[in-house]
Amino acid sequence: MNERYPFYLAGRPVAANDDLPVTDKYTGEVATRVARADASVIDQAIAAAVSAAGPMRRMKPYQRQEVLEHCVARFRERFDELAMALCVEAGKPIGDARGEVTRLIDTFKVAAEEAVRVDGEVMNLEISARASGRMGMWKRVPIGPCSFIAPFNFPLNLVAHKVAPAIAAGCPFILKPASLTPVGALIIGEVLAETDLPEGAFSILPCSRDGADLFTTDPRLKLLSFTGSPEVGWALKARAGKKKVILELGGNAAVIVDQDADLDDAVERIVIGAFYQSGQSCIGVQRIIAHDAIYDDLKARMIQATRALKCGDPKDPETFIGPMISEKEAGRLHGWIQDAVDAGATLLCGGGRDGAMLEPTLLEGVPRDQPAYAQEAFGPMALFSRFTDFQDALDEVNDSVFGLQAGVFTRDIYRIQRAWDELEVGGVVIGDVPSWRVDNMPYGGVKDSGLGREGLRWAIEDMTEPRLLVIRNPAG
Repeated sequence: MNERYPFYLAGRPVAANDDLPVTDKYTGEVATRVARADASVIDQAIAAAVSAAGPMRRMKPYQRQEVLEHCVARFRERFDELAMALCVEAGKPIGDARGEVTRLIDTFKVAAEEAVRVDGEVMNLEISARASGRMGMWKRVPIGPCSFIAPFNFPLNLVAHKVAPAIAAGCPFILKPASLTPVGALIIGEVLAETDLPEGAFSILPCSRDGADLFTTDPRLKLLSFTGSPEVGWALKARAGKKKVILELGGNAAVIVDQDADLDDAVERIVIGAFYQSGQSCIGVQRIIAHDAIYDDLKARMIQATRALKCGDPKDPETFIGPMISEKEAGRLHGWIQDAVDAGATLLCGGGRDGAMLEPTLLEGVPRDQPAYAQEAFGPMALFSRFTDFQDALDEVNDSVFGLQAGVFTRDIYRIQRAWDELEVGGVVIGDVPSWRVDNMPYGGVKDSGLGREGLRWAIEDMTEPRLLVIRNPAG
């Protein structure tokens, strides 16, 4: 990693005097520093985005595609650099970091494909005699300057899910990367600066939360896309004014394991779903709801598999569990685990903590009023409960203020259909964990899990508006 990274204001690198230290999340030492923007810089970035709205709108689809294809090529060339930066600044095990770089490339690649498919249609308006002689057609036009606020847990790919569709749609943007993990976004900015995007088309500005108010409140911005905690997201929406707001918020994801499931397969997938990147995923498996007939067998297998996971230095290719993003967050979840045990839950394995390192933990019998059950864990912890009636399992999944994704291991087609009909979530994944995602699918939640959908086609729809044309033929 470089000693310092500039921020990007109106597409140009700026090495500001004020900077933000970025730590190696495993060692706790400062790994690099990034330039930090203040409110005056953010104001300049918004003004530049407004000026760039016309030139961005007038870019031909193939020109937008060329920008995205350049990014794909450069990310491939810088693959190892991006992965190691992610490993250091996020504490993500190097295998997971490489996986995220692959997804970054996938996301920009799909966006390049979608850039030339932002279409409309011809409409039949002659639905009654008064509309005789009229024809209609509509097209999608860019919504205008966009504001993006990204989280720490996927600092490459969740940035990509905002930036890539904006370019495909023709929208200038300002981006606030997470203060804990800004380096990946700045490398993306370095690559974007190599392209022929219009001046002012993008700004990438690490800044303090206090200094970022304009990202939300400024009326010149036409869309706010935020990924992060529900508390912050809903508060931002309340202050966003007239702009469109897209929220990808928290989860409390559950997986149902029915009596006909292949337990070897289910255990392999659930261990990954619960504990990959130390459980810091909004669709990480938090609740495991297993049929009574296979409950004890599944629990024993899960305990064995969980205890076998290697914890330690994320730069070691053998490491599966690295540090959480901070000692504060590890302490918070460790406290929830202790509170659950004090309230009558059984600790099946794990539960220990050393600084930001929290052991992968399994619990059972957690009371539903405990934070470990009712809130988003966002760490390496999963809870067991049992069912005998499939409807009871569906009801338990729905017993949450969140609704992002759910997984169901069953071979019964009728139960699959019922789960799809009745689960109050944005996506149902059959034969796998709720943590599974591919980057072209519509992804998002209901209830406290947010508004709108990511996934390139759906994000482009949010970043564009339909514009109607009606033509009257006087001859009828």
